[in-house]
Amino acid sequence: MASDTIYQMKEGTIRSKIVLFDLDGTIIDSTEAILESFEKAYASFGVDIPDAEKIKSLIGLPLDVMFVKLGVNESEAMAYVKAYKAHYQTIHTQKTVLLPNAKEAIEFAYGYAKLGIVTTKTSEYSRILLEHFDLMKYFDVLIGREDVEHPKPNPEPVNKALAALDHRFGQVTYFVGDTHADMLAAEEAGIACVGVLCGYMGKEELSECADFIKEDAFEAVKLIEKM
Repeated sequence: MASDTIYQMKEGTIRSKIVLFDLDGTIIDSTEAILESFEKAYASFGVDIPDAEKIKSLIGLPLDVMFVKLGVNESEAMAYVKAYKAHYQTIHTQKTVLLPNAKEAIEFAYGYAKLGIVTTKTSEYSRILLEHFDLMKYFDVLIGREDVEHPKPNPEPVNKALAALDHRFGQVTYFVGDTHADMLAAEEAGIACVGVLCGYMGKEELSECADFIKEDAFEAVKLIEKM
C-alpha cells in the first residue's frame, strides 16, 4: 500500500482510475540480469545456452515456460529455474535499470489512478527492485508469479489485482505492458490495454492485440489520463 506520506502529498486528489503495469520491458530493463542468469543455469547443467534473441523473445512468460519453450524437458524445467534464481538473486539490483521516463510515468499516473503491478516475476524480487528504485510506495497492489496458479496470459493475475483495488464495473481501467501475454491477460479480464515499444515486442507484433500503442509508459499514462 502506498505510504501515508504520498497520500498527504496528493491530498484532495481523487484517484478514480486504475492503471496496472507489467514490470520487465515496461518499467524496468533487466535484460542483462536475465540473460546472465540463463547462461549460468544452462552452464550448471553443462548445456549450451540458446541464442540471446530467442530468450528475449520469451521474456514475459513464466521462467519454467521459457525453459520448456527453449527445449528443456518439462520434468527438468524447475531445476533450471532454481539454478537461474540462485544467480539472479545475487545480481538483479546491480544489473537492472529503470527504463527512460518510467519513474515520471508512475509519478504522473499516481496523480489520477490507483496503481498495481502484475508480473510473472516473483513478488519478492519485484518488490526488492521497486524498493531499490524508490517506487514501491506508489503501488497499492503487486501480483507476482507465486500469487496465482495461472500466470499471464491467463487473466487470473489481472483479476486478482483488480479485486484488491476494489475495481467496479465501468471504472476506467487500463493495463500497460510490452508483450502479447500482457495484452491477452488484460483482454480476457475485460479491461483495455496499451502496448509500449520500450520492451520486448515491436509495433507490428503489438498491433495484433493492443488497443493502443505508445512509445513508453509515460506516453501511455498521459493517454489514459485523458480518457
